[in-house]
Amino acid sequence: MSAVQHKRILLVAAENGAFPGGKVGGVGDVIKGLPPALADLGWQSTVITPAYGVFNELPGSERVLELSLPFAGKTESLELFRVPGPDRRVTHLVLENPLFSPQGPGKIYCHDGSERPFATDATKFALLCAGVAAYLGQSHQLPDVVHLHDWHAALYLALRAFDPGYSRLRQVHTVYTIHNLALQGIRPLRNDPSALESWFPDLDYDLRALGDPRYADCVNPVAAAIRLADGVNTVSPSYAREILRPNDPALGFHGGEGLEDDLNRAETGSRLTGILNGCDYPEHLPVPPRWRRLLDAIEDQAERWKLQGSLSETELDVMRKKVNALRGGRPANVLTGIGRVSAQKVELYLQSTRDGRSALEAILDGLGNNGLLILLGSGEGELEGQIARCAAERPNLLYLRGYSETLSELMYATGDLFLMPSSFEPCGISQLLAMASGQPCVVHAVGGLKDTVVHGVSGFVFDGASSTEKADNFVSAVSQALALKRASPGQWAGIRARAAEQRYTWALAARRYQEEVYGHPGD
Repeated sequence: MSAVQHKRILLVAAENGAFPGGKVGGVGDVIKGLPPALADLGWQSTVITPAYGVFNELPGSERVLELSLPFAGKTESLELFRVPGPDRRVTHLVLENPLFSPQGPGKIYCHDGSERPFATDATKFALLCAGVAAYLGQSHQLPDVVHLHDWHAALYLALRAFDPGYSRLRQVHTVYTIHNLALQGIRPLRNDPSALESWFPDLDYDLRALGDPRYADCVNPVAAAIRLADGVNTVSPSYAREILRPNDPALGFHGGEGLEDDLNRAETGSRLTGILNGCDYPEHLPVPPRWRRLLDAIEDQAERWKLQGSLSETELDVMRKKVNALRGGRPANVLTGIGRVSAQKVELYLQSTRDGRSALEAILDGLGNNGLLILLGSGEGELEGQIARCAAERPNLLYLRGYSETLSELMYATGDLFLMPSSFEPCGISQLLAMASGQPCVVHAVGGLKDTVVHGVSGFVFDGASSTEKADNFVSAVSQALALKRASPGQWAGIRARAAEQRYTWALAARRYQEEVYGHPGD
């Protein structure tokens, strides 16, 4: 199909991986990778995010204009900056206001207590949506497409639908991407500083469009976006099918997270699709680094975490001892895992198997003295603590509690087998990066993992009819993979080669967005 010429698109998100420190998760990868691929198809791509008190300070940043808009009973002033990015064809804009950095500069997401979930973030992202609407409302030339990402950008659709001052924006084809349906940004309608009517007291809204289907006194940004967007997509075909079904905790199944009725209506109206994210691939398969290089990098990073205050002196000493014990030589089997320590990512590690051991303990028992599992990631404190306690008792588990791009790249290139037992996975990027380095993966048969790894061909896939059965099958899949590696080196080499050959590119994703979501507006 011929390229679309001179089409304009504005992408709105909380993250932008094109900036240093601008990525927390998969949203940042998409905002970095998709706009240049759209530019290859002739689109004029613009990205807008909050500045968080830091991105407007990047070298070459230029103040473009100042916006004044009503928000939360006051007039807020937002500064708009243009910031240079790695691809000159993509325009990067950031909005700055003190409300975008309520817990200090550079902090993209804040964490509130269980009594007021999402409160801090919901306020700053409501301001983002208001700022984007105000920016477009005074623009001489509107984009052909506005592409909103996750709950952070969703309330733009509420302003577009119900604020008469923004009625002009309804002519713009506006689409919404679900990256993680488990996070919905639900807040009260009123009687709280972080509530819909506190942010937009004059908005004459329809509760049927914005309300949460379970909590009558709450606004649900994701539900609103699913109902109001011209097109809805999520980031893999399998996840798009899974979210049409309700959750089933007894089976360990994560589906529509309470929004399956809205999603089924979108599906019936031909407004829902699933498009796999892309991945940036190296020209050549990376050469595995020397074992000592990985160990040196781990020690260096641990020192930095200690200086930053995220690692205690005692924890640093334990880390050094474990690393020094590994300097005697590389274990026969090095397993790796990289990802945020959240229930989504690690609950199957901690799930009990039929014999009472956790899956993590059973895998470590199977590795024995000549194997090692390295886990890199931070997140929820209680889950971090469970993994850390296991690592303290097990010499063959090295838990790196934090994140480092350098360490992740070395682990992708060094490991023999990558583990990704996510309970659900809208798309996943870690498995793609591991495969690109020639490291086969063991994955749970959900979402994008199911769509990108073929059992016995490019990796290993497990499933189960209950959480316990899934834990057992996870352990069994790891055991079978290592047995194959030991007994059939030729077959193992073939699986490694096919993993490295897989290509899920941003060019392919961009073409699908153009054809299936953006709808060639204006043609």
